[in-house]
Amino acid sequence: MAVIPKVLHEHINTAYPAHVCLIGTVLPNGYAQMTPRGSTAVFDDEHFSLWERGRGSTNANLADGSKVTIFFRKPPLRDAGLLPRGGIARFYGVATLYKSGPIYEEIWNRLIEPEKKSDAEKKGFGVLIKIERAEDLAGNPLAL
Repeated sequence: MAVIPKVLHEHINTAYPAHVCLIGTVLPNGYAQMTPRGSTAVFDDEHFSLWERGRGSTNANLADGSKVTIFFRKPPLRDAGLLPRGGIARFYGVATLYKSGPIYEEIWNRLIEPEKKSDAEKKGFGVLIKIERAEDLAGNPLAL
């Protein structure tokens, strides 16, 4: 089982707006769909959360069991010795959607204010991504 290294939690949770995570899903034609998500956050050691308020192809491709890639890049982490090769970490996991209930509410409550303002009517939904792999740019497991 992979985990999100604790040393990266705060960096990921404060990534917006300069180092927003990219979220990758798979389109029906097999191509990758990459999109920035300012709502991406560490939910716990094994899960990312995000608030999906979009109406495009990422939203259409997210379902329970969808495979998701999270790409995080913060070059100063390379200089600090926390992440090699560009200050990049990649996480691979499986999505679970929450359209109501306690986890839905918890994801909403943890959202940064700009994301809440962008969905003031709370029409979006919460997503937890259980991490199966965490690696650096060279494909080496994150061992921080």
